[in-house]
Amino acid sequence: MDIIFLGGLEIETIIGIYDWERETKQTVVLDIEMAFDINKAAETDDIQYALDYKTVSKRIISFVEASQFFLVEKLIAEIAGIIRTEFNVTWVKITLNKKGAIRGASDVGIIIERGEK
Repeated sequence: MDIIFLGGLEIETIIGIYDWERETKQTVVLDIEMAFDINKAAETDDIQYALDYKTVSKRIISFVEASQFFLVEKLIAEIAGIIRTEFNVTWVKITLNKKGAIRGASDVGIIIERGEK
């Protein structure tokens, strides 16, 4: 299986349950791994057969910046759904890091996998 990845994608968004979180954008950091067969792209050297990670990142950035969820669980599930349905990805693994959410912890977040490898 081939994996295309995006690492350390930082996006500002409204996320959280507390009043101050509803008024102040916070940074979430995404690491995304996507299963995609690269054989045809490798054979032809043609972008039309590749998973265009720039297009994927622009779509996710646009979505996350415009979102206003209370829970990171909802945000990460929505991101996974977009990637799988809009980009024909059979399996995705996403790490969402809400840095600084807990005093004393540098990293806090969720890791999910959706689909079949």
